[in-house]
Amino acid sequence: MKYRTIGSMRVSSLGLGCMGMSEYYGSQSEEESISTLHHAVHLGVNLFDTADQYGLGANEELVGRALAPYRKELYLATKFGYVRSEKGEFIEINGRPDYVKKACDASLKRLGTDYIDLYYLHRVDPRVPIEETVGAMKELVEEGKVRYIGLSEASPETIRRAGRIHPIAALQSEYSLWSREAEEHVLPACRELGISFVPYSPLGRGFLTGKMTSTDQLDADDYRRRTPRFQGDNLAVNIRLVQKLTDIAREMNMTAPQLALAWVLANGDDLIPIPGTKKKHYLEENLAALDITLPEEVKAQLDEMFPIGTAAGERYPHHMMTLLDE
Repeated sequence: MKYRTIGSMRVSSLGLGCMGMSEYYGSQSEEESISTLHHAVHLGVNLFDTADQYGLGANEELVGRALAPYRKELYLATKFGYVRSEKGEFIEINGRPDYVKKACDASLKRLGTDYIDLYYLHRVDPRVPIEETVGAMKELVEEGKVRYIGLSEASPETIRRAGRIHPIAALQSEYSLWSREAEEHVLPACRELGISFVPYSPLGRGFLTGKMTSTDQLDADDYRRRTPRFQGDNLAVNIRLVQKLTDIAREMNMTAPQLALAWVLANGDDLIPIPGTKKKHYLEENLAALDITLPEEVKAQLDEMFPIGTAAGERYPHHMMTLLDE
């Protein structure tokens, strides 16, 4: 395994996003997910990413239970801020200090641990000054419940303001060949401030694998069916785009997801992607990207082929886009 750093944590250069094991990406098998989690540990992965809203808490319980035997060897990252009803409907983003404490205690219980290695604010609450939210997170650090603080999908201004209250160890935002907007302002701000950048969806929610040609391939409850990039004319444009990636990967004797991940990794040692999967063979395929040294001319070719804004359609439905870059 190769390693990078978040704070003083020596984390695997690829972490594992666990969301799909409980929700959003169609059907799940707990047995298969646990097997994949254990296999990840055995292959050297030590950074596991979850959130309190994934599966309405079920994902934290699954991750905590599966990884309990290895807890001292691993780094657990989770998030708070999304508030949903018992039926799963979105209610609000909550960054109020009293809720921060309540959410953390609930996550600790579900994870079956007495500390969280990296605790993210999942989305910024525009109604609450970031200083107040991070102030409460700072108290969690002082109490020993949290080791490091992170933000997700925050603007450079918010990141700077938050860092005046307590050091921010990591910023988690979407970043991939078809979602490069972070390069404009967010990633430079993180580098200026010494904050690690954790790309989620580095495979474009599975689209950059090149395996998807129609939403008919997705389960009826798969949330990608409601995502603009997977709909209508947008889908047709994006399929043609990803075919170019697949062609280059084939020429290099690798798979499209391996090339897509190698591109992310080549953009800086401060990037720690967390591709998600429920299956061991995809986990192995993803980890093989760590052994790829991307030639400069290929990276330049991909940079030119996938400029900022190249993907057709927004990356979220409108109501979720409004939660970004606060």
